[in-house]
Amino acid sequence: MTRVLVIGGGGVFGAHLVGGLVAGGFEVVIAGRRPERLAPLIARFGDRATAVRLDAATVTPADLQATGVAIVADAAGPFQNAEPRVARATIAAGLHYVDLADARDFVAAFPALDEDARRAGVVALAGCSSTPALSNAVLDDLTRGWTEIVSVEAGISPGARAPRGLSVMQATLSWLGRPVRVFEAGGWTVRPGWSGLHRRDMGRGGRRWLSLSETPDLDLFVERFRPSRSAWFLAGLQPGAAHLSTWMLGRVVRLGLVDPRRFPKALLNLGRLFSGVGDDRGAMRVSAYGRDAQGRAARATWQLVAEPGAGPVTPSLPALAAIKAIAAGRVRPGASACVGVLPLGVLEAEIRAHPIVTARTLERGAIFARAIGPDFDRLPAAIRDLHETPGESLWRGETEVVGAAGPLARVIARIFGFPATRQRCPVTVAVSADGDRSIWRRRIGDATFSSVLGRPRPAGRVTERFGLLAFDLILTPSPTGLSYDVAGWKAGPVRLPSRLAPKTTTSERVDGEGRFVFDVDIALPSGGRLVHYRGWLERDETAGGPG
Repeated sequence: MTRVLVIGGGGVFGAHLVGGLVAGGFEVVIAGRRPERLAPLIARFGDRATAVRLDAATVTPADLQATGVAIVADAAGPFQNAEPRVARATIAAGLHYVDLADARDFVAAFPALDEDARRAGVVALAGCSSTPALSNAVLDDLTRGWTEIVSVEAGISPGARAPRGLSVMQATLSWLGRPVRVFEAGGWTVRPGWSGLHRRDMGRGGRRWLSLSETPDLDLFVERFRPSRSAWFLAGLQPGAAHLSTWMLGRVVRLGLVDPRRFPKALLNLGRLFSGVGDDRGAMRVSAYGRDAQGRAARATWQLVAEPGAGPVTPSLPALAAIKAIAAGRVRPGASACVGVLPLGVLEAEIRAHPIVTARTLERGAIFARAIGPDFDRLPAAIRDLHETPGESLWRGETEVVGAAGPLARVIARIFGFPATRQRCPVTVAVSADGDRSIWRRRIGDATFSSVLGRPRPAGRVTERFGLLAFDLILTPSPTGLSYDVAGWKAGPVRLPSRLAPKTTTSERVDGEGRFVFDVDIALPSGGRLVHYRGWLERDETAGGPG
């Protein structure tokens, strides 16, 4: 019977790990500075668990060897700005090691122990928790075989009444409102911790607010998956009022008005005031956007929803799975982050033992493909390419323009930025697609105008937005191309009379040279022309991401 030492076994996540180990047939030793406080936990497991006095701040290899264990699990935290003292002592003692570290700096520095671990013939894994172990295992599974990854994102939102320990609060406060290095728009930049208010669908957990969180994944996602555009990790609180209050606290920190790191206990108690309201389901969401094995734009999403009370067990499950794998001799000696070690199937097997459900969706990453359905794949290649290229792309060509007819039409055309009459004029179209929407920025001569395409619905319906005006379009595919019709329009949230909507005759086809050809004719309902431009485009292969 393998014996495991759990440091921090009396904490929220550590106690769940102890329970999982006992249920898995391990003998557990729970370490604490005051073993008498562990008596209620020990009583739950009878002779399968014992307590020992141990201080992680001063632990030595001899202390660990004296416990008679084969594996040491550190679930104490916080790991932010911490030295891997326990890991070093464990390796020096010739024992295996795992931890639940979610600290970016701690996990990044951990491979420095690799040579010592290999020499000792032991396994040392950092981050055996929801981040980075579970999140990376999900992305490994979702993107297997993909030819390009444009963006990846993970988000966690605990339930409203999930226990929040002091170490978790201290960890969050260490980066709240402070600079966090993040990969976006194809490069590294700095954003404040807990900035941004992102609304995400968390499955059965509903739509929730999430904000930027500092975790090891901000580095590991970029290192392992090489996204061309962005890699984000977000976190949220329930209820929404608790999340928004934390977001506002982050803004106060940015102004230098307060340092909340001095008051972790007070803020922990204040946060408990929100626990009586809000959804008590814990939720996690991981998504990827890019090109699948067939080269088509794809978007994959994995969701986890834990029933009330079950959420706090999730962070302990990767550590449990890692310990089982180490005990079975399935992990090679060395020290590393716990990524690429545990496949998602193994982790989901542990998840299924609890009232936690997971689900995944794989859908086309191009909004036109989702709106049109199977007929999209029968469109000419040049049309598919323009509408399906993920991320950033640039298209160049030539156009001729017939400008607005009449004073009123010229005023409206100027408001939209439509070009005046031009002959054989260069045109560029920069497309930025993220799977939810496509932003088209057009330059025709010295005129620039842009629109946003989004909200794909069945029967070829999408929405194109020009500022406050949104037009419901119906896309009609054919073997030779694509045509657009206006089905309705709105100004902000207000639906406007259809009889007042601009008229359009818009089509896309392919010419004899295989180029994308467009013909856009827009007129006032009275028939006065706003603009009519037509021409061709080809992709600028020297710009944007890989195709």
